[in-house]
Amino acid sequence: MAGRIRVQRLPSAHPSISLAARIGAIALALLTTGVILAFAGNNPLALGAQVIKASFGSTYGMEDLGLLIIPLIMTGLAVTVAQQIGAWNIGAEGQFYAGAFAATAVGLFVPVSDPVSLVLMFFAGAFGGLVWILIPTLARAYANVNELITTLLLNFVAALMVYYVSTDAWRDRSGMANSSTPRIPAEIPEFWGLVHWGLPIAVVLAVGMALLLSFSKWGYEVRLVGSNPSAAKYAGIAARRHLITVMLLSGAIAGLAGMLEIAGTVHRLQGGISNNFGYLGIMVAVLARGSSIGVIFSGALMGFILNSGIILQTQGLTTSAVLAMTGLILFLTAIGDELAHYRILRDKT
Repeated sequence: MAGRIRVQRLPSAHPSISLAARIGAIALALLTTGVILAFAGNNPLALGAQVIKASFGSTYGMEDLGLLIIPLIMTGLAVTVAQQIGAWNIGAEGQFYAGAFAATAVGLFVPVSDPVSLVLMFFAGAFGGLVWILIPTLARAYANVNELITTLLLNFVAALMVYYVSTDAWRDRSGMANSSTPRIPAEIPEFWGLVHWGLPIAVVLAVGMALLLSFSKWGYEVRLVGSNPSAAKYAGIAARRHLITVMLLSGAIAGLAGMLEIAGTVHRLQGGISNNFGYLGIMVAVLARGSSIGVIFSGALMGFILNSGIILQTQGLTTSAVLAMTGLILFLTAIGDELAHYRILRDKT
């Protein structure tokens, strides 16, 4: 007699199975998108070829892609770091703005040489993000206030603050730009074409965080607090101290993303400078499934999806259609990642 068939969820998925599930999910999303485009009277193969050609067929396309990947890795890493201790930093968007604001203040109003200005802007950006997450951190640590709400609400405050200074207090009076600050003199040097050194900085930071969390005593304690608070308390680990440290580090990374965008890509503070990178960082972190190394690859995937959306809009597709296709790809990819954890087992009789 055959044994009973049951489905079991495993705590972790084999890397090869996870990769196969993700590839299959993306292929299914692309196939579904192609069918929808065909019914709408478009040629999906021609559009797909155009996306590939525009993204990888020229140096300019690959440079654009690289510039998108930098903030996505940084904001995704910020969310991932907070996840390690069981917290959700939904405020990477606001911390991005706060970091860009602080870096711009240094770049415009601190009269030092460009190399020194870049160093000061680096620390100012990280400090801006840290300050922006400070109140939600203390509220969570000492009053158990849900950080989902506090970090989310501060996003709007930061965005409006940046909009105000870029269109009023710090507005460029020369007439070169009506809704932004003057150009910041200090610029991050180029690494490859238009892609600046922010890309290797983001990759190195992600790898460094992975090593720190995996092979240090601090990282072990952080992961233990996040996965089993009762065991951490029994072991005498200072959970509150680790919570504060990790959340402040998360905010600093998101703030640093804002600094890199200001000093490396845009060179002016303006409303909407984030382009929703903070919110997209949440998706990057979800796709990375808590892996700092995975953030690099999920950030690259998200960058390609965003770049594809921009290209498709130039081919006549509406913004709503592009957003729908992007959401479908991310939705099915997340499902594929989850299904990779399940196994079909047959009980012996």
